[in-house]
Amino acid sequence: MTDKNNLIVYCEYEDGKIADVSLELLTKGRQLANTLGVKLEAVVVGDKLQGIEKEIFKYGADTVYKAEDKKLYPYTSNPHASVLINLFKEIKPQICLMGATCIGRDLGPRVSSALHSGLTADCTALEIGPHKDPKTGKEYENLLYQIRPAFGGNIVATIVNPDCRPQMATVREGVMKKQIHDENHKGQVVNLDVKKYVKPEDFIVEILDRHIEKSKINIKNSPIIVAGGYGMGSKENFEILHDLANVLGAEVGASRAAVDAGFAEHDRQIGQTGVTVRPKLYIACGISGQIQHIAGMQDSAMVISINNDPDAPINTIADYVITGNVEDIVPKIIKYYKKNSK
Repeated sequence: MTDKNNLIVYCEYEDGKIADVSLELLTKGRQLANTLGVKLEAVVVGDKLQGIEKEIFKYGADTVYKAEDKKLYPYTSNPHASVLINLFKEIKPQICLMGATCIGRDLGPRVSSALHSGLTADCTALEIGPHKDPKTGKEYENLLYQIRPAFGGNIVATIVNPDCRPQMATVREGVMKKQIHDENHKGQVVNLDVKKYVKPEDFIVEILDRHIEKSKINIKNSPIIVAGGYGMGSKENFEILHDLANVLGAEVGASRAAVDAGFAEHDRQIGQTGVTVRPKLYIACGISGQIQHIAGMQDSAMVISINNDPDAPINTIADYVITGNVEDIVPKIIKYYKKNSK
């Protein structure tokens, strides 16, 4: 059907368009495919997929597999898993990437389990490189390095899958940069015969009604973020961060420790287990800077750290460090900003 051992991205399809995380993975996938000298492929499963390949081709895909059936939308576990499992048995991709979303977290393990391939979740970086097995001495070329924090973020682990295929990894939205490869890039469309890939009994679950609550907090696209950590001390102290955010036209973020302590909602969590952000200005207040948190904000254009610990790890990546108590410093910033911005 196609050349074997290419790299494939599962493209999530919702409300007539491809999810941002899938486009980010196509961008990364294009780089990795170029390194490997293979084709970049995409698979999209759903209904009303007319012309969807135009959106995917721009990001560098050479082949788009489409599985279209009204019963395939909205997403349900068994039919989508069957499409991927049976397609992968046929085309034998060497790498499969998907978003670490609700769908990716459900679908990825089902597919990797059925194909006995293994899967690394929540990768923060993906690279191609060699590997030598320390036990057997066997050497491998061009493996996917699946890189993520491990052991509570105390180390960054590079995970390889030498023998089983496909090498599978999931990545959170915002971790990779989305970039159009070529507006005029064209590839091949392969329309899959759904009946060949999905058994009738896979459609046993039928969705009668679906309600998705949209998040009111748009932290990902905010150009300025005021983020608080456990060092804020209390939910009440977090209010001064909201005051500063209101003055600056910013959004309030939080570290995992602050969310776990109940100082802020989970939707505001930034880092490996929250959202990844790239604002123009990131003001970190009372944040020590664990590796998981830094993974979620290290691409900020400018970082200001306010912390009473001059040796806080976050200070090593900050452009400006203010040493002192947040509750003294932030009200002063608000006061001076109001005074000088009139």
